[in-house]
Amino acid sequence: MRISRRRLLAALPPLLALPVQAESSLPFSTRFKGVDRFNALIAQAQSQNWADLPIGERVARFGKAMRSTPYVSFTLEIDDRIEAPSANFHALDCWSFFEISLGMARMIGRKKDSYTPDDLLQEILFTRYRGGVCTGNYLQRIHYLEEWFFDNEARGVVENVTRKYGHSQPILNRKCQEMTILWKSYRYLRNNPDLRPKMTRLEQHISQLPVHCVPKDKVHLIEKHLQNGDILGIATRHQGAFCSHVGLGIRTSDGVYRIMHASSQKEYKRVVVDSSISAYLKKFSSHLGVIIARPREITAVVSSPETYRTNLETLTGGRGIPNANLF
Repeated sequence: MRISRRRLLAALPPLLALPVQAESSLPFSTRFKGVDRFNALIAQAQSQNWADLPIGERVARFGKAMRSTPYVSFTLEIDDRIEAPSANFHALDCWSFFEISLGMARMIGRKKDSYTPDDLLQEILFTRYRGGVCTGNYLQRIHYLEEWFFDNEARGVVENVTRKYGHSQPILNRKCQEMTILWKSYRYLRNNPDLRPKMTRLEQHISQLPVHCVPKDKVHLIEKHLQNGDILGIATRHQGAFCSHVGLGIRTSDGVYRIMHASSQKEYKRVVVDSSISAYLKKFSSHLGVIIARPREITAVVSSPETYRTNLETLTGGRGIPNANLF
């Protein structure tokens, strides 16, 4: 039986509610910057009927619409103590660029006459935090991209397609420790020393995740399979993390599959549509390869906590969710 899109959307489980204590503890002006830009993007999306496009196309459209937005690092570090969902349309780093593009694409998939910044913050809450839960604790945020892939796949947000087209390999003996080594760069860790030992234990958990990538000398073999809006995690050769960067894939009119990202390179320092993903990977000796997550339609959301946990256990080979006493 064919089910209409309207009936599917009506049957969707509601997003997890933003806890009152987290939302009310930080002013709106801290949590959201660029309301005019948000409204302009919504107007563009509505006038061009982006909501009717597949989600990957929607992600790519929003990403492309944010080209030339200045690059500023650490845009998610918005307070010294209280963690809360946030968005900044005036400045983006690599994480907030892909996250806002995805959040906007998911948001307009829930068809309404109008949208507010809080609608976007609800989407960001759902994808940014482990299990879609934020009560103001910094460690509830997913800080490492590789964990984001696992957690969001378990909840139906993305599908990790890294191993789908062959040529992938596991990343072995990786020690995630970037945040505890560079703790002075993170406001919350700098101002809350008690978080650092817990972050170390969280990093030890993440280091054990079964992460795969397509090596950069093999990426050209799978480029034909990659789609607009795919989330491209740039795997690194170095210790500290599995990934050092993230962007979105987009196939331009010349047929080249390119990386679109908020670039910190001095010649850019803004959101750009860059070279082909293969050429970009080869540009830096530190790049090992790519990890690919494909956005899924909002109808795929997993609403059951039990199903989420079961999925996560399966995806991580039994490693599951970090110990609850960290939070």
